[in-house]
Amino acid sequence: MTDDPAVRVSRDGAVAVLTLARPARYNALTRELKEALLAALTELAGAEDVRALVLTGAGRAFCVGQDLGEHAEALRRDAGSALDTVTEHYNPIVRALAALPFPVVAAINGPCAGAGLGFALACDLRVAAAGASFSTAFTGIGLTADSGLSASLAHAVGVSRALELLLLGEGFTAEEAHAWGLVRAVVPADEVLPAALELAHRLAAGPTRAYAEVRRAVRDGAVAPLEEVLAAEAAAQARLATTSDHVQAVAAFLEKRRPTFEGR
Repeated sequence: MTDDPAVRVSRDGAVAVLTLARPARYNALTRELKEALLAALTELAGAEDVRALVLTGAGRAFCVGQDLGEHAEALRRDAGSALDTVTEHYNPIVRALAALPFPVVAAINGPCAGAGLGFALACDLRVAAAGASFSTAFTGIGLTADSGLSASLAHAVGVSRALELLLLGEGFTAEEAHAWGLVRAVVPADEVLPAALELAHRLAAGPTRAYAEVRRAVRDGAVAPLEEVLAAEAAAQARLATTSDHVQAVAAFLEKRRPTFEGR
C-alpha cells in the first residue's frame, strides 16, 4: 500500500501490519519516516477491507523516538523552527492513530522511547517482548513530552508515576510496563508479532463500528465532564442501534448462537 522504504505495510487477511523500517537506526524518526508513517495511516484509514492494525518496528527496536542527528542539523539551520515537526508530524500521526476506524495493537519488539512511546500509547492495546526497554527520554535532552505522552502516560499509570517517569527520565522494563498496565502481555521476542496478530485478528472478527465508538468514548471521557460523557455515550449508542452488527448480534443472543460481525 506504500512504496516508501521508510515504512512497510503488509496484510494478513483483515489485519494490516505497519512496520517502521529503519532497523539500523532503531527506527529513529526522520522526516522521511514520519511522512511515510502519516501517509500510510491516512491510506489505511480509507481501506474498507482493513478491520485491525498492528504497528511494529523492523529489527531489534520498536522506535527510539526522534532521530537526534537530523534534529541537531535542524537546530543548526534554525533553532526557532527545529521543533516544528511536533505540529507538522507528531501531532498528526497521533491524531491519525486515534481516528482510525478500527483497533490498533502495538507489537513492541524492542526499545521504545520518546515519541516511540507516545505512538505505542496512542495504540489501543500493546504486547511487549521480554527484555524490551522503555523510556520517556525527553527531559534528558531538555525537552518536555510530545506525541500526547503527557496525557496518555498519565491516563495509563496515574499522574504521580507519569511525573516520575517524565521528570526523572528513568528507563523501565517490559515487566514493569506490564505490572503498571501499560502492556497487555510480555512474551518472548520471537512471539511478539504473532501474539499481536492473534489479538488483532480477534478484534478484526468483532464489531468494529462499536470498537470505533469505544475508542472515541474512552479517549474523550478521560478528560470530559460527566454530563458530556453521558451525552456522548447516548449519541454513540443511538448510532450503533441500527447497525447490522448490533441487530444480528441481539438476534444471535436470543437464538443462542455466536454472532458474526461484519463492521456494518
